[in-house]
Amino acid sequence: MSYQVIAYDVGTTGIKTCLFQISAEEGVRFLSSEVADYSLQMLGGRAIEQDPEEWWTAMGRTTRRLLERTGVPKEEIKGISFCSQMQNVVMVDRQGRPLRPCISWMDTRADLQFSRCMNTGLKVEGMNIFKVLKFLRITGAGSFGSKDPVWKYLWVRDNEPEIFRKTWKWLDAKEYLSCRATGVMKASRDVAGATFLYDVKRGCWSEELCRMTGVEMGHLPELCGSTDQVGRLLPQAAAELGLAEGTPVFAGGTDVSLCQVGGGCMEPGDVNVYSGTSGWVETTVDRLHTDIGNLIGTLTGADPAAYNYVAEVDTSGKCMEWVKDRIDLPDMSYGELDAYIRDVPAGSGGVIFSPWMNGNRCPFEDANARGMFFNLDLNVRGRDLVKAVIEGVCMHMRWLLEASETTFKTRPAVRFTGGSAISPVICQILADVLNRPVEAVENPRLVGAAGAAALMAVGFGLLPDIKDIKSMIRVHAVYQPNPQSVQVYDRMFPVFKGLYKNNKQAYAVLNGAGGKR
Repeated sequence: MSYQVIAYDVGTTGIKTCLFQISAEEGVRFLSSEVADYSLQMLGGRAIEQDPEEWWTAMGRTTRRLLERTGVPKEEIKGISFCSQMQNVVMVDRQGRPLRPCISWMDTRADLQFSRCMNTGLKVEGMNIFKVLKFLRITGAGSFGSKDPVWKYLWVRDNEPEIFRKTWKWLDAKEYLSCRATGVMKASRDVAGATFLYDVKRGCWSEELCRMTGVEMGHLPELCGSTDQVGRLLPQAAAELGLAEGTPVFAGGTDVSLCQVGGGCMEPGDVNVYSGTSGWVETTVDRLHTDIGNLIGTLTGADPAAYNYVAEVDTSGKCMEWVKDRIDLPDMSYGELDAYIRDVPAGSGGVIFSPWMNGNRCPFEDANARGMFFNLDLNVRGRDLVKAVIEGVCMHMRWLLEASETTFKTRPAVRFTGGSAISPVICQILADVLNRPVEAVENPRLVGAAGAAALMAVGFGLLPDIKDIKSMIRVHAVYQPNPQSVQVYDRMFPVFKGLYKNNKQAYAVLNGAGGKR
């Protein structure tokens, strides 16, 4: 038995609407997709917002185009689900209507709210030690910066009291869209985990953390699993999307958790290296752990019996876009990029690039850190710089993987997903830098949407258990490390890591408070 389903990948600046066929025998097969962009409002003062109506409009426009172009009757779509950006704040009334624009996950306006709660009392690293320990005990991680959603929720309370009084629920992006589709307000547990108000051991919202932070528990939606059916399409929603009334709507999950699912990383020790605009090294684990020294923590995933141990880097594929723009290369496909750098030897003539273009999170957190080209000489060409950037991103991924392995054992081969994994040359560089086999899955750019489609296979009963998704995800190619290249990168890697330590003070002088004019 096979079903045709639609998975929506709800990104920060656009949506990918993807048609899949799912079955236990043939796995997750991508059929077609449509994309649409929406705006991101930079309001100044570090305030960044979006209009949730634009998400819904883009969702409807792409769905109708997809069905029209493919000729698939709307009745053939057996279900829809979501892979979504997370840590947004959408305040809605009792009918599910937004009371104000969404406060984006990128927004950093809530410094005061964070400071009032976390920067008082007995402190370690500037934060209240007792509150930090309470977060870690209950959630396995913690809300340790003003960028986290709880403080933005409190910003609305403090600055827009009229809006706050009218608020019925606080939703995230996909929760708003599934509510718009079904009239039901439910949040998947991985979304709840990203608020740092979720008690991972009890599987519920934490009354203790809500009391500590000042969140009203009545504003939090009911919880559900990522494979659960939230509801069915309402008549008006179905008409706006171009789908059949009553189509099942499944919860889905966050982009971080569903990239792990779409990569087939379902067993403890499975590793997914993701490189899109940002990137991460994510390990599936069977217990909670927070590595404060390396700034790695466990997040609730789509599988209720496992966790995701996530080490992040802010800029990954974005660095590659940057270098192509700065040396004025024409717009290139990945095939053309591969041809451009194919003859550059491993190590790019000794040039090393640090990918901390927007600061860094892990294994060190420093908002002042920046990218650099190290060891330039007069013989360096544009293609050397491009390859050095790719190698620098891969070396940072190696650093993240090594930091992760100080706690959890991983299997030898790693999965590689995200836009960068389209390139065979980048896949090979990653294998050489890591000195490990690299497995590239089919359609790596759509891995999150594929994860949402795979979850529907469990929801429909096509698979008996969420861990069986691993058998549905096809590996497109395997890249074995080249011993000669491995030797080059092993020699360069300690120098790469030393770039931060050796320049930390300079970064603070140039980019710290008052450093830039």
